[in-house]
Amino acid sequence: MDQPDNRRIAVTPTGAALGADVAGIDLAQPLDDAAFRAVEAAWHQHLVLRFRGQRLDDPGLLAFGRRFGELDSAPVHATRDADHDPYPEITVMSNIKVDGKPIGNLGHYEAEWHTDMSYNERCPIGSLLYSLEVPAEGGDTGFCNMYLALETLPAELKRAIVGKSCKHDASRNSAGELRRGFKEATDPRETPGAVHPIIRTHPDTRRNALFLGRRRDAYVMGLPLDESEDLLNRLWAHAAKHEFAWYQKWKVGDLIMWDNRCTMHRRDAFDPNARRLMHRTQIKGDKPFFDPASVAA
Repeated sequence: MDQPDNRRIAVTPTGAALGADVAGIDLAQPLDDAAFRAVEAAWHQHLVLRFRGQRLDDPGLLAFGRRFGELDSAPVHATRDADHDPYPEITVMSNIKVDGKPIGNLGHYEAEWHTDMSYNERCPIGSLLYSLEVPAEGGDTGFCNMYLALETLPAELKRAIVGKSCKHDASRNSAGELRRGFKEATDPRETPGAVHPIIRTHPDTRRNALFLGRRRDAYVMGLPLDESEDLLNRLWAHAAKHEFAWYQKWKVGDLIMWDNRCTMHRRDAFDPNARRLMHRTQIKGDKPFFDPASVAA
C-alpha cells in the first residue's frame, strides 16, 4: 500500500543553520508521488532531513533511496565481500568486530569535515544513514551549510576563489587513514583525485555553495603551494564556524539524509568498547559545476 497523502507529513526545522525533522511518514512503506514531492522539497529547503522511529531493513532503505535516483555501489575500501553481498549499494559503518575482524568501516575514530566521495569525477548527490545500534555517548554527526559558508565569505576571499578549482585527494578516508593501494604523498600537487570548482552550483536549487570536500592534501589548481595552503586554510576556518552547523545526536531508528552538493559533515569519536552500527547508501551523482549565470548581476 502506498504512503497516505502528504497532509500528514510535518516538517519541523531544527532552528540551526540547516536540518529539519520529518514526522508522519513510515519509510518502510512506498511513498506516493505527493509524499515524495513533499520530502524532496523539504530536502532542498533544509539540506538535511531526520526521520525518527523508523524500522527499516536493507531492501526498505534501498527502496527509499532509489526514489531520489540510482544508487552507488559501496566504495571499494568497504569491508563487505562484494562477490557475496546481496546489497552492494549498502556500506556498513561500524566499529564492531566479529572473530577479530571489523564488520564495517570508520571504526570509533573522529571523522573530519568532508563531503562524501568528492575525490571522484562524479560525486554522490546525497547520502542516507540509518542507525541500528548507537553508543550512549559520542558518535554525534555534525552537518554544515555550505550555501551560508559561501554567502558569508568576506568579499576579498570570495573574489579570490571565483573561477578557481581544487583537487580533492583520493588517497585517504575521512578519518585520515591511507586507503589500500595508495601511497603516502608529500606534495598535495601530486596526490591523485578529481578536480572540481570551489564554488559549486546546485542543479536543482540553482544556489551556489562552497565546495571544499576535505582539507588534507587538497590543492587549489594553478597556485604556488604556499598560496594554495593559505587560501584553503582561510576557507576552512570560515566554513567550520559553529554558526553554520547542526549536530545529530543519534537514536536507534533514526534515518538521516543529507545533500552532498551543499553540505559537509563530520563525526565525533566515541568509546571503542561501545557498539555503533549504521547502514549507509548513496544516490549516484553528477559532475560538480559552476554556472556563471547563477550569480546575480
